[in-house]
Amino acid sequence: MSPQTATPAAGARTAEADGIIQDARQRIDDLDGHIIGLVQERMAVSAVIQSERLSSGGRRVNLSREMEILAHYRDQLGKPGTALAMTLLELCRGQI
Repeated sequence: MSPQTATPAAGARTAEADGIIQDARQRIDDLDGHIIGLVQERMAVSAVIQSERLSSGGRRVNLSREMEILAHYRDQLGKPGTALAMTLLELCRGQI
């Protein structure tokens, strides 16, 4: 590849930039794998909590706790954090 030739995969215009982009994309793929694993772990822990809450006569969902989670994500990540938290809550407890 010549120094000024664009690469289709990365959209880079140099071999150096292409290498950096490819390495960074691999890191993102690795991070996504960790994030997915953590979400699956969170779902399993949430299932234990819901099961215990229901078996003790409680409700499946604790709305005040969910509000705490939404606020925490919003405080840490801004408005998009709220959407992320809502997605996590839906994955962990289903739609209410």
